[in-house]
Amino acid sequence: MNWPEGSPVGEVTRLAQSPPRPALRLLSDSLPPSLAKGLRSGRDLARARREGDGEPPLVTTIDALDRLLCGGVPRGRLVEVFGRRSSGRFSTVLGTLAAVTGIGESAALVDLGDGLDPASAQRAGVALDRLLWLRPPHLKQALHGAEMLLSAGFSLVVMDLGNPPLRGSSRTAAAWLRLARAAEKQRAALLVASPYRISGAAASVVIRARRGRPRWSRVGNMPPLLQGLEGRWVLEKSRGRRPGEHQTLRLQIEPLPLSAKVSHGPLPQKIRAAV
Repeated sequence: MNWPEGSPVGEVTRLAQSPPRPALRLLSDSLPPSLAKGLRSGRDLARARREGDGEPPLVTTIDALDRLLCGGVPRGRLVEVFGRRSSGRFSTVLGTLAAVTGIGESAALVDLGDGLDPASAQRAGVALDRLLWLRPPHLKQALHGAEMLLSAGFSLVVMDLGNPPLRGSSRTAAAWLRLARAAEKQRAALLVASPYRISGAAASVVIRARRGRPRWSRVGNMPPLLQGLEGRWVLEKSRGRRPGEHQTLRLQIEPLPLSAKVSHGPLPQKIRAAV
């Protein structure tokens, strides 16, 4: 150790006998106070990354999803929910968009499957004036669009990838990693609803939506009526948690109000997640 010239013998002896000081403290002592107060250790940075710097997650109001996500869609993370048709994927997309836009947050939907009906979304509670709707023709454009939306500052970006086959999905690993980094940088929530696992290692949380079973009701001698669907959602991946945790998702079918009747055909119905 090099001692400064002119150091008193007593001071040198005291420093030599004192325990070694942490590198961060040594660096902090050598910097001006205005710079030193901004120093953080690697442990603190890792803890802040895990906890999202104290930012609360975006609550979806869908109990099964919120419980598996420990409160809602985390900011700065990519969350993938995958499952086949009739598994509740798109109902979850609508419910999440309704919950987020309903509290004044901005949201964007990358609708590769072109499954959004604006009128139905509005009836489900989505504030359309706070929603940007993007309908790309191919997966490559969907990935580019999502990256642009994350950089634009949206609190929530949802990607609904529709139904298989998804052309070009085997060469997109780098694109998904870029999306995850963009979400982390912008502290935005990124929710991907896909027919099968597609985001690879980029996803922080992966949930499998198993196909729902129909629930019927019968009154007297009347034909049975479809009351809703009941499916199971299974946690397949989450940092720091053991996979296999599951929750039940119930989708309940309700007739629309009489004012929404159409002139021809049967009365349409809407599906909502039972809470």
